[in-house]
Amino acid sequence: MADKGKPMISEKDFKLNESLSHIKHVIIVMSGKGGVGKSTLSVNLAMGLAMSGAQTGIMDIDIHGPNIPKMLHIEDEHIIGVEDGLMPVEVPPRLKVMSMAFLLPDKDSPVVWRGPVKMGAIRQFIEDVKWGDLDYLVVDLPPGTGDEPLSIVQLIPKADGAIIITTPQDVSLLDSRKTVTFARQAEIPVLGIVENMSGMVCPHCNQVVDVFKSGGGERTAADMGVDFLGRVPMEPEVVVSGDDGRPVVMSRPDSEAARAFMRIVDAVRKKVEKS
Repeated sequence: MADKGKPMISEKDFKLNESLSHIKHVIIVMSGKGGVGKSTLSVNLAMGLAMSGAQTGIMDIDIHGPNIPKMLHIEDEHIIGVEDGLMPVEVPPRLKVMSMAFLLPDKDSPVVWRGPVKMGAIRQFIEDVKWGDLDYLVVDLPPGTGDEPLSIVQLIPKADGAIIITTPQDVSLLDSRKTVTFARQAEIPVLGIVENMSGMVCPHCNQVVDVFKSGGGERTAADMGVDFLGRVPMEPEVVVSGDDGRPVVMSRPDSEAARAFMRIVDAVRKKVEKS
């Protein structure tokens, strides 16, 4: 007989909790606006963790614009259904991937869904996907503070924290402040802010040119009382690597951008594992 002093756990919640119990750390990547490099950070963070020896998963819940498979050169893969769930796509060395892109009939098909349907899909990504034992699950969110972020904070209330990515422009910084506030209201720890496109490395002289200014991410982090995790410069290699499906931390580990991403990986690991 159930203990009358404790609420009954539904079979659905039990399945969700069982799946999460095999995942040590959950890191949420967020941005206040689109086009700031959120998916680029997510895929390089996940690959950097995997290259460092951690069993890692990346869950792409940008339902309307799932780009992670393209950035890992697995956009033509398909999810395999098994008796009790779905098998994620695996990428060497230790990375498992789930994305809405795997479920679409073709790459040109749009997803025209409202909030409740998206909530159900995100729940399935967590509880029905056979993630197995993971050291890290990186969650790539769409920009803003709408349905998908709300679903994640409801389904994974004990996530280790959120990383907010921004560019140095004032309009991006303004939205990043709102995202920090959202995370705090949702009681998700803010691991820190990353400033992307922070200067361009000239391929001829290796000097850094501040195309979109620089330093705004660090100032915003100080103003908001959160850590600054680092800045990533603009480099052609980042775009080429993403288009080719090989994250820059793997394809060009000696580039300035790759070194910046790996410093962020190290900082995140230290913060998460310490806490």
